[in-house]
Amino acid sequence: MATLGANASLYSEQHRITYYECDRTGRATLTTLIDIAVLASEDQSDALGLTTAMVQSHGVGWVVTQYAIDITRMPRQDEVVTIAVRGSAYNPYFAYREFWIRDADGQQLAYITSIWVMMSQTTRRIVKILPELVAPYQSEAVKRIPRLPRPINFEATNTTITKPYHVRFFDIDPNRHVNNAHYFDWLVDTLPATFLLQHDLVHVDVRYENEVKYGQTVTAHANILPSEVADQVTTSHLIEVDGEKCCEVTIQWRTLAEPIQ
Repeated sequence: MATLGANASLYSEQHRITYYECDRTGRATLTTLIDIAVLASEDQSDALGLTTAMVQSHGVGWVVTQYAIDITRMPRQDEVVTIAVRGSAYNPYFAYREFWIRDADGQQLAYITSIWVMMSQTTRRIVKILPELVAPYQSEAVKRIPRLPRPINFEATNTTITKPYHVRFFDIDPNRHVNNAHYFDWLVDTLPATFLLQHDLVHVDVRYENEVKYGQTVTAHANILPSEVADQVTTSHLIEVDGEKCCEVTIQWRTLAEPIQ
């Protein structure tokens, strides 16, 4: 059986990880990982003539609804990485896009799969994908796109960690809602610094439910779940606004032999 999207257009570019894209440990943040992946996808779209302005002239915009992220190693400060992206498949309402992030030796650092939809800029509702806005990617037309894992259903407990965050003007992207990468700042920041210094990212499942808009106050919740594996930990996360679920995330971590100082 042929690989899904094997004939789709593949685009790649390089990126140097800067100090302001890293945390205190010198590792790129999860937000950076998504930012550079989405930047590559935007650059691919621009190269194909599908600029943001052109897409918005049709009254629509692309919005991501899910990510599944496998992480072998986070890039480090000053490391030059290569990001490859491919719009692998689509059906009338959903598009499936893949990303590969590799180091200078070609070793895979991260593999990201994602589901995208087309949203009306006036009604803010999902609409059918316009054929002229997907054809240049040479994506495979399918009846069903691959299913991504759903995050664990978040359940608050007496040990749940909770923090509020106010949505700033600079959190808003050209689609007029919070840039989806900014959610990761809130999600990860909810965890204690001691936890972050003792663990490495392994896998992240993300599902966006409702938009977050300018001026709102979001509440980020996190649970550190019991683990049956000695060197692994799972955290469950929820972003909500006034009790409405906006984003649910599950993260798998590897416990370091020694904490990073």
